[in-house]
Amino acid sequence: MTSDIAFNREMDAAYGTAVEVAPGIHRIVANNPSPFTFKGTNTYILGNAELTVVDPGPDDQDHRSAILRFATGRPITQLVLTHTHKDHSAGLPALKAATGALTAGFGPVESSRGISHEDPRAKTFFDLDFRPDQALRDGDRIAADGLELEVLHTPGHAPDHLCFAVAAQSLLFSGDHVMGWNTSVIAPPEGNMGDYMRSLERLTARKDRIYLSGHGESIREPQRMVRAYIVHRKMRETMVLDAIRAGNATISALLKIVYPSVGGHIASAAALSLLAHIEYLIEKRLVSCDGCPSLKSSFSASS
Repeated sequence: MTSDIAFNREMDAAYGTAVEVAPGIHRIVANNPSPFTFKGTNTYILGNAELTVVDPGPDDQDHRSAILRFATGRPITQLVLTHTHKDHSAGLPALKAATGALTAGFGPVESSRGISHEDPRAKTFFDLDFRPDQALRDGDRIAADGLELEVLHTPGHAPDHLCFAVAAQSLLFSGDHVMGWNTSVIAPPEGNMGDYMRSLERLTARKDRIYLSGHGESIREPQRMVRAYIVHRKMRETMVLDAIRAGNATISALLKIVYPSVGGHIASAAALSLLAHIEYLIEKRLVSCDGCPSLKSSFSASS
């Protein structure tokens, strides 16, 4: 089902080395590879005299040292987050302590769907306590040593997810919203497929010529990638709906049809992805279930 997207899985991570990916913008890849982070999390450093860091990455001393080594002699004044998944944000407190930089991001999300401190995944994957010095909202602008970043709120992968557009270079920091190596994981409760699709559709109206994503190489044909993402998700949605209409009422039954070859931790992510699609089908009144949809629910096609 992913053959409709031209993924780029070639990347020289060059851990610890700053690589210029656009004028005045450098990338350092964190050494935290995994099935969900590809080669590792991309940290971007903007500016020449004063530096802005987008996504400090994991709490890793070697990665932090690489950032500080690149900045030698120049102050890091801002730490900006696309979202608070810990592979992007866990390194922020130590980097703030080392530099005195101000922090910026969406901040806490007031939503009954959101991850709570009681959720067993919270301690591992999310920074629920992040309170930015500057809370960012859609349409805000950030000055970064001659560059201006426009804030786009793009919920879906996470409710606090932000992209940052640099109009002067026609580029977009796309975080985990759009990546070139794989599709984004949409995992309820913090992931929401309806929000994600609407955030993708929003990007189709833009004319950015390059995306700098949270993992993987830069995306050189971003509009084509976004359209492929949308087609892929709609194809997956149709497959899920057809399977439910055929009488497959549970997540476990649907996994065997929609993701027949996955296993292990990937199977857990696939199950959550299925739930996200089903929640969106329920939103569109094409599927129903008794009570709040969950991994243990039974589903049926609406009449």
